[in-house]
Amino acid sequence: PMSSSLPFITLLPKREKSLINRHPWVFSGAIAKLPPKLANGDAVDVLAADGRWLGTGFYSPKSQISVRIFDFEAQGSAHTTAAYWAAKIANALHLRQQYVATAATNAYRLLHAEGDWVPGLIADVYANVLVVQIGTKGMQLIWPLLAEAFASLGFAHIYLKVDKGAHQVEGVTLAEGWAADKKPKGALQILENGLKFQVDILNGQKTGFFLDQRDARLLLKQYAPGRKVLNTFSYSGGFSIYALAGGATAAVSVDVSAEAIALADANAKLNGMEAQHTGITSDVFEYLDKMDETFDMIVLDPPAFAKRSADAQRAARGYKQLNLAAFRKIKQGGIVFTFSCSHHIDRDLFRKIVFSAAADSGRQVRILHQTTQSPDHPISIYHPEGEYLKGLVLEVS
Repeated sequence: PMSSSLPFITLLPKREKSLINRHPWVFSGAIAKLPPKLANGDAVDVLAADGRWLGTGFYSPKSQISVRIFDFEAQGSAHTTAAYWAAKIANALHLRQQYVATAATNAYRLLHAEGDWVPGLIADVYANVLVVQIGTKGMQLIWPLLAEAFASLGFAHIYLKVDKGAHQVEGVTLAEGWAADKKPKGALQILENGLKFQVDILNGQKTGFFLDQRDARLLLKQYAPGRKVLNTFSYSGGFSIYALAGGATAAVSVDVSAEAIALADANAKLNGMEAQHTGITSDVFEYLDKMDETFDMIVLDPPAFAKRSADAQRAARGYKQLNLAAFRKIKQGGIVFTFSCSHHIDRDLFRKIVFSAAADSGRQVRILHQTTQSPDHPISIYHPEGEYLKGLVLEVS
């Protein structure tokens, strides 16, 4: 291994507390001085004003988050070996094998950025395929080490994705595609809680499937018997398939994307449920506006309305409008599953928005459950920003 003579960034006085508390982000405003010639993606040691070492991370000049710490334990250049990353990945894999992966579920998030001490890196397992999303230049620069680490743990088919924001802000220049050309044969199909889904990793949303909603889908299945279900922003129909598996009388999937609806229809067929499933390509707000009042279960799982903190107010209006439409039209005793995956809308604000919609609807609304992302999307207790998905299961009378 190389010597530990990494360049170092020194913080302003009294700005080290968050790092002592293991929060992995160093904001640009906390930095006293940068070393000369520091390049995007360089590994750096971060020091307190008095010279104490606080952690090692990757530098990012254009982002408000100037450094993302990946090691609070040991100073040095251990990260320049594949073995270092393989140990982190093996640790993450162990958690999933204990709590998520079973004979009935072969799709899960393997690496969840800060939640697994690998900021800038996401990896999802879909059967025999690993989809890796690189979010920072630092992670791009060590990609050869990561590829070696994944291979050493038995991942043979790896598809690389680059987040669009990562391309613009972080300067990630990796080409998307199959790493080492090891494309598996045939269409990719996964099992989740015994149900079958086709996954489109090349053109699909996120890495191909919304793994973070696995627990919420299972919860919905328990509420489904005898209900007619509307699944809005349905994407590939996850909630619809679970509802039908749980005994729903019918499920309608609505999404603005024709490709998503084709995938939802295909998944219904794959599970032998095409007779009870209807896929509709439509703008969700327009559909809710015109729909009849025959549904007794409605799922509201929109994309992130707020991509930046500046969008939070506009997003709040969107969430309110959506929930109000559902509350107004759902049948007596109906169940609403409502979610927000915007980082910038926290749990409290989301509840206030839903409260406001409930109040305007004039209906009685009770919370039965509060949901979050499934445990393969762990949240470091030192990094609450990692908790992005919040949900409420509501009874409307």
